[in-house]
Amino acid sequence: MRDVLDQLLSVWRTGGTAGVATVVRTIRSAPRQPGATMLVSPDGSVTGSVSGGCVEAAVYELANDVVSSGRPELQRYGVTDDDAFEVGLTCGGIIDIFAEPMSRETFPQLEAIADDLAAHRPTAVATVIAHPDPLWIGRRLIVGQHTTDGSLGSDRADAAVADDVRGLLAAGRSTVLSYGADGQRQESGMEVFVASHAPRPRMIIFGAIDFASALARQAAFLGYRVTVCDARPLFATAARFPDADEVVVAWPDRYLSEQAAAGEIDTRTAICVLTHDPKFDVPALSVALRLPQVGYIGVMGSRRTHDDRVERLREAGLTDAEVGKLSSPIGLDLGARTPEETAVSIAAEIIARRWGGGGHPLSYTEGRIHHEA
Repeated sequence: MRDVLDQLLSVWRTGGTAGVATVVRTIRSAPRQPGATMLVSPDGSVTGSVSGGCVEAAVYELANDVVSSGRPELQRYGVTDDDAFEVGLTCGGIIDIFAEPMSRETFPQLEAIADDLAAHRPTAVATVIAHPDPLWIGRRLIVGQHTTDGSLGSDRADAAVADDVRGLLAAGRSTVLSYGADGQRQESGMEVFVASHAPRPRMIIFGAIDFASALARQAAFLGYRVTVCDARPLFATAARFPDADEVVVAWPDRYLSEQAAAGEIDTRTAICVLTHDPKFDVPALSVALRLPQVGYIGVMGSRRTHDDRVERLREAGLTDAEVGKLSSPIGLDLGARTPEETAVSIAAEIIARRWGGGGHPLSYTEGRIHHEA
């Protein structure tokens, strides 16, 4: 929706109704990802795209149809359809499109969502795209980090979906979730498309070593925007870290100070210091531990190294409260040995820290499996 938001708001504010078609599911090599949107304005003009041209004409007609009928509709397009030769995807993929009429009446929260996006506040829109009761289809739940607005049809469904949506929102992921007709888990009948509107959380890894490569790969899998930073240009190369979004050659403390001043560090940011060298990690940690908001700060090293590092940090003027923010040695006790296993250990600790998990086997615990943030 973000890519057509300006035009949608223009129609919405004038009291008109637009036909909005959104990719909600892709199979195989579809050209656009979930969340890609086409908007058909009341004057017939088109904004956005759902397939790069393969099925645009058919989706255009679908968007007009839902405006005329007032009823949302879920359609599948691809080479397996009976009409594949008419509207099939030339790339051989399959896409599910959810088309709905959007206006002040059907989407009263739209302007508030636009305000959230402009202010970089993470927001997700959960929409029922399939349900045994047609009256549920098209209903929406707006989920923020600490708020909800709207309803899918029942308190039970709202609670279940909101819980799952916050997990997707934290990772910046958009996808379809399946439930029973009243939001029951492990059942089917209701499908909800979650469109997450949030920048991906960041992971900043200091130290261009083999453990950093494994951690970058694990972090990318979890949906992080990954930066690897090292002051040594010989080691800090894109070729050595293909899973990182960016590789920066800079002194860690200077880079971190610049990123903080630019507002690029927030409560979802994970900072992992893997350098094993006091001249790099102590200055970087001196900056990181004084940041007003950060999600996680971990540093690699033995327990002897940890004790030495803590002493150096105190000599640098850090307080016990500031040093207490540090996860050291980094990671959960999984018995990890290889770089890949260590990366899983670090990722597990970050997940546990985010959601309040204890890191214990679930078979040893009681109560809810999913934690509140």
